[in-house]
Amino acid sequence: MKNTIENIEHLQREFRSCQKVLSAIGDETRMHILFIMLNGSCSGQRVVDIAAKTNLSRPAVSHHMQILKDATLVKARKEGTRIYYYLEPQREQIEKLIGLFQDIRKIMSNVPERSGEMM
Repeated sequence: MKNTIENIEHLQREFRSCQKVLSAIGDETRMHILFIMLNGSCSGQRVVDIAAKTNLSRPAVSHHMQILKDATLVKARKEGTRIYYYLEPQREQIEKLIGLFQDIRKIMSNVPERSGEMM
């Protein structure tokens, strides 16, 4: 296994490569939108439909959808003047997250026990 400095540097690179996804799913509002989408139609939902299920305005939902799109968790399909958003996380992003958490687990397994908490 790599030495500790190399492990930490590798972990920093992994965090940076996952930053958009982690930021996107780390927001409570976007988590709520993702759950709405999970319970919705597989063919997608419009911003107005998502906004109706939240206490957010349509522009606010559009803003959050753009962040989810930039994180490659959501895609959009246009039909005439209507835009439907649907979940379709990129496999590469999911694999990066899995790798990040596996590496965190490896590094943490080599950390000495610190159960003697001080508070």
